[in-house]
Amino acid sequence: MEDCSLPQAQPFDFPEGDHGILLIHGFTGTPAHMRLVGEGLRDRGFAVRGILLPGHGEVPSAMAGVTWQDWLFACRKAAQEMREKYARFTVAGLSMGGCLALMLAEQMEVDACVPIAAPMKSTNRLRPLSPVLSLVQPMIHKRVDGVRPGLLQDYDIGYDSYPTSSVRHLSVIMSRSRQNLHLVRCPVLAVQSHGDKTVTADSPSIILNGVSSVVKAQLWLDEAPHVCTASPEYPKIVEGMAAFLRKWEK
Repeated sequence: MEDCSLPQAQPFDFPEGDHGILLIHGFTGTPAHMRLVGEGLRDRGFAVRGILLPGHGEVPSAMAGVTWQDWLFACRKAAQEMREKYARFTVAGLSMGGCLALMLAEQMEVDACVPIAAPMKSTNRLRPLSPVLSLVQPMIHKRVDGVRPGLLQDYDIGYDSYPTSSVRHLSVIMSRSRQNLHLVRCPVLAVQSHGDKTVTADSPSIILNGVSSVVKAQLWLDEAPHVCTASPEYPKIVEGMAAFLRKWEK
């Protein structure tokens, strides 16, 4: 679905609580992918903010010219604002958003990090060729009918296509987040689904083996596809995050 003007696709902010959680959507997504998790965490007493990354939430061509630095800067800005406001602060994100969350944990003081379906490796073998492919195929169309099975359609809102050149910036985010995992020392909960066909199944192990954190855990979902935060299994993410964060609150 590509109607990014829908209310559930807009950024959201639930400010009540003393433990703030920044939620970051993924490549070509919108805050709709994080909305249900955000509402669930709000209902459990957390303060939650879901941001919209630059170039997203408009039309696919808006991503052209937007760089990985723009995405990281937007996340850092939101994170700094929440870090100053809340006694405890967690970063979490889906897919590329999970990689961005790891980068924030590598570069800033955060109390916990929750990468969800964060790709340390991708099943897409053509991704490294994106600079060349962009010369002959400027746009990539990822869906035919706009409906992806296994997802709650009212919350699966994002671009159906995207500039091929943007894949290079996704690759940089993936590479840099993995390269500096050792700098992460806060508690880490890595979430992954057995039904994810986009991210390699060893991604959570790569994350947890790479970070320097003493406290770290995995949460496995059963059949949810890659955008698991907009699947019927999203309550498991909410419950898993809430239990993990409450246990290790400082």
